[in-house]
Amino acid sequence: MSKLVSIGKIVNFHGIKGEVKMGFTSGKERLIKSLRTVFIFLNDKKEAFDVESVRFHKNFAIVKLKNINSIDDVMKIKGSLVHVNEETIKNSLETDEFLINDLIGLDAFDTEGNKIGTVSAMGDNSASDLLEIQKQNGLKFLVPFVKEWIPLVDLTNKKIVVKMLEGIDTTVESAE
Repeated sequence: MSKLVSIGKIVNFHGIKGEVKMGFTSGKERLIKSLRTVFIFLNDKKEAFDVESVRFHKNFAIVKLKNINSIDDVMKIKGSLVHVNEETIKNSLETDEFLINDLIGLDAFDTEGNKIGTVSAMGDNSASDLLEIQKQNGLKFLVPFVKEWIPLVDLTNKKIVVKMLEGIDTTVESAE
């Protein structure tokens, strides 16, 4: 069975004919426009919905799902996360785009080839995504997930290369 990945959330209805207003990550319009089938969990049961149409209004996708034909139908799925098969996402990734789950657990090396730790989490700030690297001693530090700091991501060999700056204390918390 294929793994599912969340790509958006149904935030409300749009109009009276069963269109849903879906929030999604900015810049993923091409992916959203290409959707043919999505999955929504209702009462812990996965249900598939064929996508009849997609258009964009302001910062939302306006999506018409087959068999969702009224405001009442939309209200039953309002607040639900919208999922697709992981392969759908992977096939739409641009060069140097990765799924978070593919990055967690990668070994981190400095530019000299020395292992410095393992990617333990991912977060963000207003400037960029951040990788959390856990060192062998349990201490963790954050690195901006940008090409200048992470010149190589090698999913095949399960490693990343981190450009370390001399003199910067990379410790942010203890492992306790």
